[in-house]
Amino acid sequence: MVLETIPEPLSTEELATVDAWWRAANYLTIGQIYLQDNALLRRPLEPADVKPRLLGHWGTSTGLSFVYAHVSRLIRRTGQETVYLAGPGHGGPALVAAGWLEGTYTESFPAVTRDGDGMHRLFRQFSSPGGIPSHASVTTPGSIHEGGELGYVLVHAFGAVMDNPDLLAVAVVGDGEAETSPLEGAWKGISFLNPARDGAVLPVLDLNGYKISGPTVLARKDPALVRSLLEGHGYHVLEVTGEDLPGMHHRFAGALAEAHHRIRAIQHAARTGQAPDGVPAWPVVVLRSPKGWTGPSVVDGEQVEGTWRAHQVPLSGVKENPEHLRLLEAWMRSYRPGELFDADGRPTELVHANDPAGDLRMSATPHANGGLLTRDLVLPPVADHALQVDRPGTTRAESTRRLGEYLREVYRANPTTFRLFCPDETNSNRLGAVFEVSDRTWMERVVPGDVSLSASGRVVEVLSEHNCHGWLEGYTLTGRHGVFATYEAFAMVSASQTVQHGKWLEEAEHLPWRAPVPSLNVLLTSTAWRNDHNGFSHQGPGLIQTALTQRAAVSRIYLPPDANCLLEVADHCLRTRSRINLVVIDKQPQLQYLAPAAAAEHVRRGAGVWDWAGTDDGTQDPDVVLACAGDVVTMETVAAAAVLRERLPQLRVRVVNVVDLMRLRRPADHPHGVDEFTFRELFTDHVDVVFAFHGFPGAVHQLVHGRPHADRFHVRGFIEEGTTTTPFDMTVRNRVSRYDLVLDALNNASRLPVGAGDLRAWCQGQLERHRAYVVEHLEDMPEVRDWTLPVG
Repeated sequence: MVLETIPEPLSTEELATVDAWWRAANYLTIGQIYLQDNALLRRPLEPADVKPRLLGHWGTSTGLSFVYAHVSRLIRRTGQETVYLAGPGHGGPALVAAGWLEGTYTESFPAVTRDGDGMHRLFRQFSSPGGIPSHASVTTPGSIHEGGELGYVLVHAFGAVMDNPDLLAVAVVGDGEAETSPLEGAWKGISFLNPARDGAVLPVLDLNGYKISGPTVLARKDPALVRSLLEGHGYHVLEVTGEDLPGMHHRFAGALAEAHHRIRAIQHAARTGQAPDGVPAWPVVVLRSPKGWTGPSVVDGEQVEGTWRAHQVPLSGVKENPEHLRLLEAWMRSYRPGELFDADGRPTELVHANDPAGDLRMSATPHANGGLLTRDLVLPPVADHALQVDRPGTTRAESTRRLGEYLREVYRANPTTFRLFCPDETNSNRLGAVFEVSDRTWMERVVPGDVSLSASGRVVEVLSEHNCHGWLEGYTLTGRHGVFATYEAFAMVSASQTVQHGKWLEEAEHLPWRAPVPSLNVLLTSTAWRNDHNGFSHQGPGLIQTALTQRAAVSRIYLPPDANCLLEVADHCLRTRSRINLVVIDKQPQLQYLAPAAAAEHVRRGAGVWDWAGTDDGTQDPDVVLACAGDVVTMETVAAAAVLRERLPQLRVRVVNVVDLMRLRRPADHPHGVDEFTFRELFTDHVDVVFAFHGFPGAVHQLVHGRPHADRFHVRGFIEEGTTTTPFDMTVRNRVSRYDLVLDALNNASRLPVGAGDLRAWCQGQLERHRAYVVEHLEDMPEVRDWTLPVG
């Protein structure tokens, strides 16, 4: 690494081209919001030139373009690989304008040519039917961050630069966004960023003063307090304030140059062994400029520029109001478009001179199209970590501990392209084997007694689901692989991030220039059914329901019943692209059912009949089907089938286990859905099915909708009954215990042999006995607590 000196201040020529580029971007932004025709103002504006609906946000766009113009100049001077993330929610037109000016937009969408006709298309498509949204969405070249839901720009930026040593992520933080809890927690990312092997994040806090209808907190605070806040997080603060031109250009260019120099100095020291211990003082730029900078100052006698009125569309009713139409034209002409676009509507050389070359253009960086950089993981053989299972349901093991051993080898074989992100629960989730090859990453002080904690570590633990989820998103969108592991109930803290990431992947499927990226793999442990000491607050399987709402092209949900199935599922998920893989299994010791080969085949099929568990010999239809999906409810189902086999052997019972939940859907609804023949082989087409499910019962009803006689599925699952209690009592409270399942089987079987009445009474007696026993003994009955599948 060659450590350059701080670049010289803006020359006269550079000032002219940076300012011209910024003016061109502002002109294109306004055109996208307002115009459907007359893009180059070759004639006076008429009402017919204006869109019927004025949608979009002007107020934040001008600041975004200002920063973009200057970062482009920095890239030209230094060759710095850079990805640009726009946190302000509706800054889309500014980023679209940037891509069009740099030529990348035309490369991605050839119909939107970089000339007058293309500008016409660019304007018409913005926030219009058949067009593009107002955010910097997946359709925007160079974007890995939409900003539609505020709060995540920094976490995406930090994830993008982990194990990416040559990348700079410039993350513009809107001052409205800065009020969100996820963003406030995200400043801590520097505590986990190692300059010796990671890239750098340069936050630009864009304090333009206002949200949609009122002031923002940080903009109204004393600047000294804002500086103290950021310094308290460990940043070196650079401030640029004003609206005067060209003064603001000079001041911001200087701050940006100093910030980059500081970043390079930090990295140089770390990579040459000269850095002191601890977190370096990474730079942050605080930019204070007016809301809607360079827009209409006063409209209808009211101040607009520099107020909340500039947030969205500063001139409304333009079609109907001749004065507003006149103001719009004057506003657009104030940027002197004749200097910016030639007779054919192409950017002039004055504008183009500010663009970096090739992939250094921020709208063209391959880091924002991470599938182009993705390399397959080197994965260890599943068989090396499989559990020996001689007979189903007779031995117990912590399934996730086996997964931890598998992930240890993934870490070993992929030292720069795989990470585990977990909210301080890696050991708790029985994944601690990864610490045999990697410490936790940690740039803060290390004191005696700390374990597996170092700057060189690559396991990422922070007590924030938002940070973990967002870092993994940034990591995968830039082409690397990982897993986010968390307690099941608290995956709902970041559930909205899961939804937003799914939407991104869903839309990317329709863009041939977007290369598929590694999947977002979410492992949920410490599940609703086994939170013995935590209680009701920790009991909630809601993320399954959330994932079901995602489009079929993206969403996958796996409920492995044991360790060997979990290993096969994990191996599959780490090979996939552009999916959200939700894997749910508890961390506590649990019964093991399938030998390695059988587990591999079961996961490949996604669902199967467990002949060894039922009394169905396959010669005729069963009297009832017991189905299950989820580890605890699988044990209860297998136990219920054992009770029926022992006490009512004449009843023909089929046991079906589902590991890939999407197998239940019709092929027309999901690519994993089984065909009618296979569904009939599993569930018949008329026999009643008692289905024990890990999550909310309605999910299964949703999945089997459209299947033959779907109302024959009687689903039992989590019904929001919970407390601090024993594991078996949780199943009783939610009516999915083995005794409840036997009663359901008797109530729904097509025929009942002699003895069914006695068995019903026995089950009811067992439930009463259980309720009394747990209150007296504070644990489950021995025949339940220590149950294994009987031989024979």
